[in-house]
Amino acid sequence: MLNRERLYRSLTTLDIFVDKSLHLTPKSAALSGFNYNKDLLKASMANTYLETVGNRADSIHLAVKSVNPSDIYWTYLKTLHTMLPRTCFQEHDAVMAFDHTDEEFYGSVETAWIHNWTGEHAVTGKFKFLTCALVGRDVPEKVPLLSIPVHVGYSNPADVSFMLELVRPLFRSIRLALFDRGFYNNELMLTLSNSNVPYLIFVPKNGPVKGALAPMRSGDMRTVEHEFRVNRDKTVLKGETTYALLRQIYERRLDRCIDWSFATNRQEIDLGDIVSTYRQRWNIENAFRMQDEAAIRSKSKEVSIRFFYFAYGQLLQLIWSVFYREEVSFKGMLIALSDTCTERVERAEGKAAGKRSKADGI
Repeated sequence: MLNRERLYRSLTTLDIFVDKSLHLTPKSAALSGFNYNKDLLKASMANTYLETVGNRADSIHLAVKSVNPSDIYWTYLKTLHTMLPRTCFQEHDAVMAFDHTDEEFYGSVETAWIHNWTGEHAVTGKFKFLTCALVGRDVPEKVPLLSIPVHVGYSNPADVSFMLELVRPLFRSIRLALFDRGFYNNELMLTLSNSNVPYLIFVPKNGPVKGALAPMRSGDMRTVEHEFRVNRDKTVLKGETTYALLRQIYERRLDRCIDWSFATNRQEIDLGDIVSTYRQRWNIENAFRMQDEAAIRSKSKEVSIRFFYFAYGQLLQLIWSVFYREEVSFKGMLIALSDTCTERVERAEGKAAGKRSKADGI
């Protein structure tokens, strides 16, 4: 049995997030997060549509469509600032992982927030979200820090830099930022170095990397300095990175030997530990699968609705990571929160009905 007081505190956190994200007034005549969380938690717990679990879907959608995605992620960030002091995470030299996740869309692609897709399995487009999470050997579970929706043609370097500046004050320092091969580009590496952010990026095996790997024997490890240029506003900027190359190293997850290639600006590079350091990034992919357990389904083409649902699921995972991870499974926490919320709302509605009956002299 989970502590009731803590469950109510968690519900209050969700109430505040919904109210501030959607500019709602709590304890007023109008509906607010106190009421909406009943349906939101039921839909999260059942992994289904709001329309399936209650009768307030239209009201919630109307409220969400009236705000910008920025209202949602700024409110999430304020919630994060409130919650993290209750943990030891602020004492960390943080290791952060960045990744993209997406949600499938079926229908006519009519907005810059929906990225075109192949049409395979009737999927015509995808909403994409850029996510930053706290990972590391001393973090048992990935802790979601911040996500933002990204539009077609967005700039990885600009968005990553923006998110880093928002979460940097939460920690003593940023010890390392981890990226998969989809983030490998010269402008991002230059931006991170200029911001004094150490990075480790998995590098596609392009021409220069293939050429450097070719003469190496199985089990060999080496570093190679690499210079590059970035054209920005008619100006050519010079940068440099270090390629860390490992030839035919055994990967247990794949049960075979593979070549590894990374780009990094770290001054000290431990080649024997670099693969296990990068593996910390995989926690973020595992966490996406966990968050899917709380995904509220939607057919909407409105980015605010899609992102609000995504951020709501991420906040639930944050609450679990910080307060419940050692006591109960993620799904178990969702059930407890949903049941407690339903009980809370029904009790309040019962009291209100009683007062109205008394006023009417019934």
